[in-house]
Amino acid sequence: MPHVPAEPNVSASNASKTDADEAPGRNRWAGVPPDDRKAARRDLLLDAALELLGTEGWKATTVRGVCQAARLNPRYFYESFEDLDALIVALYDRLVRELAEQLRTALAAAGDDRRAQVRAVVESTVRFVDDDRRRGRVLYVEALGNEALNRRRIETSLAVVEAVERDAAERHGPVPHGGPTGRLGAAVLVGGFSEALVAWLDGRLKMPRRRLIEEATELFLAVGEATAALARRAGAGGGADRDAGRGSARQRDRNEEGPTDADR
Repeated sequence: MPHVPAEPNVSASNASKTDADEAPGRNRWAGVPPDDRKAARRDLLLDAALELLGTEGWKATTVRGVCQAARLNPRYFYESFEDLDALIVALYDRLVRELAEQLRTALAAAGDDRRAQVRAVVESTVRFVDDDRRRGRVLYVEALGNEALNRRRIETSLAVVEAVERDAAERHGPVPHGGPTGRLGAAVLVGGFSEALVAWLDGRLKMPRRRLIEEATELFLAVGEATAALARRAGAGGGADRDAGRGSARQRDRNEEGPTDADR
């Protein structure tokens, strides 16, 4: 594990004091291996980006602002990131990994009970964005202000939709005949929950956290059951439609061939 030197708290009043590591006699990287230095500086830049983007938004999130908040010379920015977009996408990916790890832990503790599993996913996600509101802003709000971050958000959302769809197929069986019902249900769950979290975090959806978790859990279960029922109905209807289609095709063939002896 890389050695990360201890960092003093950096407030807005001293954020302009960059590159303290170059001051004579105050080199904070003394004795730290080069690869560990680079990894530590990268983490400092990511932490600074989380603070700026997660609190002040895009207006404060510039290469200069990030370097000041991290107390690093701008040249260190470019040893880890090509540009600001690369930094912000890396921050988004780090938050997604952290959330995924918490979800895996919660699911492992939930056992095999379906309701407990769904609640674990909902509760872990709500806690993740509520315990540090900066996370929710980066994951669900600020992506709309940056093309590169929005593309990554869309890619991640699609991956989550596919994961939900696979989970539903494992529990209820695959959607008959490749129908879109499973994907539709997964998209409603993922997109709807994301919008609900944004509304709750900014105060438009007013309810205690516990109630949000409980009611979102019930809605997840209800949408899952409704999706499975729709898929079964679509599968049954599709089978009848194919039988009718085969019958119509046989009749057309008979008409084209002309009357048979039995018809006469």
